[in-house]
Amino acid sequence: MRKETQKLLLLSILGLVSVQMAAQQKVKKDTVTTIDEVVVTALGIKRQDKSLGYVAEKVDSEIFENIQNNNWAQGLEGRVAGLKIQTAGAGPLSSSRITLRGEKSFNLDGNYALIVVDGVPLSNSTTGTGTAAYGAGTGGDLPIDLGNGLNSINPDDIESVTVLKGASAAALYGSRAANGALMITTKSGKSKNGRLKVSFNSSLSFDSVLKWPDYQYEYGQGTLAKNTAGQFFYSYGASADGVSTGGTSSAFGPKFDGQYYFQYDPTVLGQSKERQLWRPYKDNIKGFWETGVTSSNNVSVEGSTDRTSFRASLSYLDNKWMMPNTGFDRFNMAFSLDHKVTEKFRVSTKFNYANTKSDNLPATGYNNQSISYFMIFQNPNVDLAWYKPIWKPGQEQVDQIHPFSSFIDNPYLIAYQMLNGVEKKMITGNISGTYDFNKNFSLMLRSGIEMLDEERTTKRPYSSANYLKGFYREQYIKNNEFNNDLLFTFKKDFNKFNITANAGASVRYNEYVMTDYRAEGLKVVGDYSLNNAISLITKVPRPSDQQTNSVYGLVSANYDNLVFLDVTGRNDWSSTLPVEYRSFFYPSVSSSFILSDIFKLSSPNFNYWKLRASWAKVGVAGLPYQLDKYYTPSDFIGSVLTPGTYPNPLLKPEDNTNIEAGMDFSVLKNRLSYNVTLYQNDTDNQIITIPTLLESGYSNRIINAGKVRNRGVEMSLSAMPFKKQNFSWNISANWSLNRNEILTLPDEFAGENSYTISTVAGVLYYNAVVGGSLGDLYGFKLLRNEAGQVIYDPATGLPARPDRVEKVGNAFPKWRAGFQNDFKIKNWQISFSFDGQYGGMAYSQTHHKMSEQGKLGHTLMGRDNPNGTIVGEGVVLNADGTYSPNTKAVGLAAYYGDYYRRANIETNTFDTSFIKLRDARIAYSFSKDVIAPLKLTELTLAVFGKNLWMWTKFPMFDPEVAALNDSTITPGAEIGQLPSARTVGFQVNLKF
Repeated sequence: MRKETQKLLLLSILGLVSVQMAAQQKVKKDTVTTIDEVVVTALGIKRQDKSLGYVAEKVDSEIFENIQNNNWAQGLEGRVAGLKIQTAGAGPLSSSRITLRGEKSFNLDGNYALIVVDGVPLSNSTTGTGTAAYGAGTGGDLPIDLGNGLNSINPDDIESVTVLKGASAAALYGSRAANGALMITTKSGKSKNGRLKVSFNSSLSFDSVLKWPDYQYEYGQGTLAKNTAGQFFYSYGASADGVSTGGTSSAFGPKFDGQYYFQYDPTVLGQSKERQLWRPYKDNIKGFWETGVTSSNNVSVEGSTDRTSFRASLSYLDNKWMMPNTGFDRFNMAFSLDHKVTEKFRVSTKFNYANTKSDNLPATGYNNQSISYFMIFQNPNVDLAWYKPIWKPGQEQVDQIHPFSSFIDNPYLIAYQMLNGVEKKMITGNISGTYDFNKNFSLMLRSGIEMLDEERTTKRPYSSANYLKGFYREQYIKNNEFNNDLLFTFKKDFNKFNITANAGASVRYNEYVMTDYRAEGLKVVGDYSLNNAISLITKVPRPSDQQTNSVYGLVSANYDNLVFLDVTGRNDWSSTLPVEYRSFFYPSVSSSFILSDIFKLSSPNFNYWKLRASWAKVGVAGLPYQLDKYYTPSDFIGSVLTPGTYPNPLLKPEDNTNIEAGMDFSVLKNRLSYNVTLYQNDTDNQIITIPTLLESGYSNRIINAGKVRNRGVEMSLSAMPFKKQNFSWNISANWSLNRNEILTLPDEFAGENSYTISTVAGVLYYNAVVGGSLGDLYGFKLLRNEAGQVIYDPATGLPARPDRVEKVGNAFPKWRAGFQNDFKIKNWQISFSFDGQYGGMAYSQTHHKMSEQGKLGHTLMGRDNPNGTIVGEGVVLNADGTYSPNTKAVGLAAYYGDYYRRANIETNTFDTSFIKLRDARIAYSFSKDVIAPLKLTELTLAVFGKNLWMWTKFPMFDPEVAALNDSTITPGAEIGQLPSARTVGFQVNLKF
């Protein structure tokens, strides 16, 4: 009978410690496979799969190969308990915010999991444009998702991703993995019988907008103006019908009812000579968006002998995104080689090169220059085609067509003239040598690199709202990281005892520098060069270097393969901390007990029962250059800016303490497996920035303070309800819950004072209070009486204004879940995956502005009322302290503008619960007798889809929303979000 069992996974942890970790068993037969099986890894380290004292979840290569994603990380969504992938909804590159087991740090960027590729950690740095998501009226630029290190990884090169969630992983990887780690193992040569193996994978997919807001097309542009006859009317410019009403962005004008008005005429770029039919253009927003197209082709060659194995691959991806004239292409090259030089000495290397290039990536945020801004301000009676010429006749490249407001840029100008280009070259790789002195002693040396070279260009034409004389920018970013590791290993069996000891050291050095040139105004229109600058601003390159030296030790012991114990210790010396606190030590201990063997419970129907527990404490160093006062180059050559943050020369490392316990079960001949994990994580002595008195000469200062606790539960289940010769059904599911609590804050925020971690749009506050949670959203709410009724101001007829902000909700869900199904029917394979979350809230700037302007379906309430007025539902406060119903009528525009005002967080914040059909795939694999004459070993044709269906009450594009503030992805805020995509594609896989 045929069987296949995933066995053990070797994790080369920063090259510091090598630990074999149990992968989830995947049994393809009804008999029990021994759990004592071991394998020899590339580093020659052997461990039994039952030895781990903490959970490690593995995702295999099929997930990334079968459902093609522009960013491989999105393939993990919903598949691993406790893992959250968050993007800003800002375009095709989809930079990801990857977190495990909730939020731990007051710093939003301090919660990311570490990404490790073939034992070499990625810095995964992101450099933003320096602007916030909410930028309307600032006259500056706006955020652009230009990608990070994750975007450069080719999904077809991934062999597996193993998710290590707790600080026990950090005790091995180093302080950067205090929030857990994702270890990516890339493919290497594994061909059988020394034969050369060639694989080809090609896919073509199409994107369309997944969900639209509920736009209203019953009423057009206007402000409830009436003509001399007392009728509502519209007029583009003053006319015989009355004063101009065509300059407003609001849609409180007349109902579309077959009448005729003087309107905009694109042939004369002004008022029409005759009255035109008053009609809606229902495709005037959706029609701007196109069908996105992505093609991907990957070819790989691999081979092996008894001493050597190798693999090489080439991949090219071309993306034309849904917004016109946007997208990117990516070229990847990978090579791996493992060679046994002698019986005792082995050399291996892996090399990956990626070149990501785009002439134009979309901008995001609420700013004149974003397409989101245009969609918000587009009126129902305005034809999109009126904007297509872009330039006024005879004024090409000088004066754009934007007939309704000079503050709203032409959408085609945004797409075809406001270009955001990037070319990113990235190299990652390592080379290692392992020498076995004898069967007990070995030594490994490894050197790993990550090299990023990025060039960016930003072009803004004449007459754009924020740059009337044009703008051009060049940025050059270099980010290099070097990791050098040494590992000494000792192994010895003492009858029933087995001991493995590892000791080693590492040096990590990171250097980052950015050069920035800005041409403020262009002498000659259309000439985007620094030599054409009216005013050239050059930012002196500011380096940002850091180094960490480490020593470590690991002892692993087991007794008779029944009880396993791991003890680790590691000491780091970080350049980001002062000399007296630069050295910090952190230990961990983990253990597992195979209860099914200890109590001799194993049987055909009860196969496996394991109890595991771990404890770890990790020190976390802060960012560089926080110890001393550093001046920043200003826009004026030869001058500098004094820092606004007071440094702290006595910074200490943060403390992260994790306790974890769980059990694993396998029953019914391994056809049903279940595991559960309970954990607690305390992050103490955090490095945070708090406000200080302006009299000090600074606005902020850096201190150590604050403690946050995360507690949670994670469960996963895998089952095989049916397994027949021509039919099988596999199920996997996961569920996770995390509760976050702020235990302490700096003394300055004792009592009712709150510590504001971040703000968005000047109205949404991420406030921390003792007893609260990270992600709590604060802002102004509606004023209500004890019965919950809205209180109105009797003088204005509008909602009464509160005098303080209150908690509105939390940005993070109460729980998350995923559910996958895989059916095999003869040569057919059908799979689909659902995932979702319950709870969580998000503020929507788009909802505020479109409600204020009367452009969403819910603003139709009251439109048929006489005189265009409405009476708000609620009460007014009487002089004697009682309440009576509100009876004061106010104009519709005034009512909606106030009820949904930007500062009213309550009416613009919504539940982000959702269920998504995350992916689906139908594939057919041709039988060997059909493909053998073609010299093929495998031929599979498939159709696949991503984000095919969604249920949610969130009114905007997507409930998985976050704002892109500079380079920070801020959950819980929708500020000019771009539409998310529904994808359908086709795929062919060939193997020779």
